[in-house]
Amino acid sequence: MGIKAMLSKPLASWANVQQQAWVERPNETQQQVFRQLIKKAATTAFGRDHHFQDIQNHLEFKQAVPVRDYEALRPYFDRVKEGEANVLWPGKPLYFAKTSGTTSGTKYIPITPDSIPNHINGGKNALLNYIHETGRSQFLNGKLIFLSGSPVLEQVAGINTGRLSGIVNHHVPSYLRKNQLPSYTTNCLEDWETKLDAIINETIDQQMTLISGIPPWVQMYFDKIMARTGKQIKDVFPDFNLFVYGGVNFAPYKAKLFESIGRKVDSIETFPASEGFFAYQNVQEDPSLLVLANSGIFFEFVPADEFHQPNPTRLGLAEVKTGVNYALIVNSNAGLWGYSIGDTVKFTSLFPHKLVVSGRLKHFISAFGEHVIAEEVEGALQDAMAEFPEVAVTEFTVAPFVSQNEAPSYHEWLIAFDTPPHDAERFSKALNWHLRKRNSYYDDLITGNILANLKVTALPPDAFQRYMKGLGKLGGQNKVPRLSNDRTLADGLLAVMG
Repeated sequence: MGIKAMLSKPLASWANVQQQAWVERPNETQQQVFRQLIKKAATTAFGRDHHFQDIQNHLEFKQAVPVRDYEALRPYFDRVKEGEANVLWPGKPLYFAKTSGTTSGTKYIPITPDSIPNHINGGKNALLNYIHETGRSQFLNGKLIFLSGSPVLEQVAGINTGRLSGIVNHHVPSYLRKNQLPSYTTNCLEDWETKLDAIINETIDQQMTLISGIPPWVQMYFDKIMARTGKQIKDVFPDFNLFVYGGVNFAPYKAKLFESIGRKVDSIETFPASEGFFAYQNVQEDPSLLVLANSGIFFEFVPADEFHQPNPTRLGLAEVKTGVNYALIVNSNAGLWGYSIGDTVKFTSLFPHKLVVSGRLKHFISAFGEHVIAEEVEGALQDAMAEFPEVAVTEFTVAPFVSQNEAPSYHEWLIAFDTPPHDAERFSKALNWHLRKRNSYYDDLITGNILANLKVTALPPDAFQRYMKGLGKLGGQNKVPRLSNDRTLADGLLAVMG
């Protein structure tokens, strides 16, 4: 056993002791975080505007600070971006995490000296937790790769600015630097296809043990390696034994990824975002994610069906229930207050507090009153694929098709198949049936002949890659919406296909 693998085990045990201290006291931990946040931000512009000096509890906080998204908080973000100090958090940010928004254009999310440990320690502790749970640390002796955005940072008001993954790249511990691939020069390449070829050149003959990234882009990496070598990944990287991922639901990609690998490997799901690192998978046999209650973030949860109401219910960690779809709201030492990140979650357990990411608030179909969400379409596809084991899906999205004549409207599923079903009609019927079981409103519309059964439009395996390339969003952290309430994405895909 190598020295890094050996030394990691006592460190993992220590980290587990620290973790258990707050896992066993989640509500008390969150209250302590809340008090620290309010106290430290009381003299900021935001704290003064919202009377933080008078806030004693969560109820008073809710009365003073409404739930808002980036656009609603933009006046404060713009002041920070113009170089003003002490606006949302004491001092100035250490970084801006630059991310794309659908309505806000480019968003600049502050990362402060107090909040950067949340981003760094979240990933580190996920790995240490895995080592403690499984006793497997050999991956630390080989080469590690994270398929990420460029680490090149620009200056905005004197503050280093770039993609979150690029920022985090600057904080990889020195003892792992020698293990890390690709090289800094290759990682700085902006064109994804050029970069991917360079990454393969640097990794194909290395002892790769850990591979990390967003599943569809990891699959693209695997596809190119297999095309070049004619071998499965297990034969190219025989020591590869740990896959770390986040950003999208793994289920639709799982079958093809493991087919490409050629054997099962352990995996860890994480829940990172520019706004914070929120949770990670802490048990191999349980896909749900442990909420990080002690990491500088005070969490709130709004029932998703109330989110657009004027005064929605806002719950703390102690008040949530399992099985309810909640919008995730964060308050943090990055200076985010009542901030809706746009994701929805469902709790699977309360002690410990564990959740799954169920979708996006803006990603839904309700063109006919059905309000179908990402969790439902992903689950329906997973169930249908279980009935058709030959099917492998590269990517998919769902959009409404509103009929302009007497024919009924329907949902159109645009699916890029790596391996299509043997019987396309039966597969479509199975998919429709599983969605009806998951969404009673959709079922009612089908029963009442308001909607016709869904239609599957089969696309080539590289359809979404070609579409994203045309938008200049190929690779990195860019993700395709699972579903939309209009035809913009669907029509764009069909236009690319000719």
